[in-house]
Amino acid sequence: MIPYLLTAAFSYLSGSIPFGYLLVRIFRGEDIRKTGSGNIGATNVARKSPALGILTLLLDALKGLVPVMLTLWCSHTGIHASILSATPAQVEAARTLAHPHVEHTFLLASIAAFFAIVGHVFPIWLHFHGGKGVATGLGAWIGLAPRGVLVMVIVFILVVAVFRYISLGSITAAAIFPLAARILHDYHETPPMLWFMAASSLLIISKHHANIQRLFRGTEARFGAGQK
Repeated sequence: MIPYLLTAAFSYLSGSIPFGYLLVRIFRGEDIRKTGSGNIGATNVARKSPALGILTLLLDALKGLVPVMLTLWCSHTGIHASILSATPAQVEAARTLAHPHVEHTFLLASIAAFFAIVGHVFPIWLHFHGGKGVATGLGAWIGLAPRGVLVMVIVFILVVAVFRYISLGSITAAAIFPLAARILHDYHETPPMLWFMAASSLLIISKHHANIQRLFRGTEARFGAGQK
């Protein structure tokens, strides 16, 4: 239980670093929450400064990727150290027991991915009012399900290219991600990963509730025309 709690706590804190807010505050002396959509994510930051928007995108993705990769590294380091000090008989036994360990490793990494997104969406430093989790979700899951993430990126690009709604592209991509990972077997045969993928997608979609309402009303701004 302790490894799960520590992983969740560290990942949440990593995800909760409000890079968009900090970058605009440091370089522009302004509060990004009082500009545009009030969101701390890359899209809103880019309205102030395209360069800061790109940097926010990269850092938001990185704060999702780092806890996941650290979790995988720590788990792999532990088993490699055990194998190096083991007898041949112990190595053979370790092979038999490898699958449960692999499942445990990817379950921990899935927890890391999900809670990094939770941290971005509900950062403790900003009274739990954060971003929508798209970039952080992309960074968090790319190390675990690269094929599923690639499908998500392609869907996002196609939807935005056709309909010119960034929000619709984000919502559609998030919705299709767990299904794509399942179809492509990009979940390391660890079923709980799919649940965390689905939870991540639902969280991201729920944070787009205002965009969804505007899409239904036909008032959502198109890409290049003041997207909210």
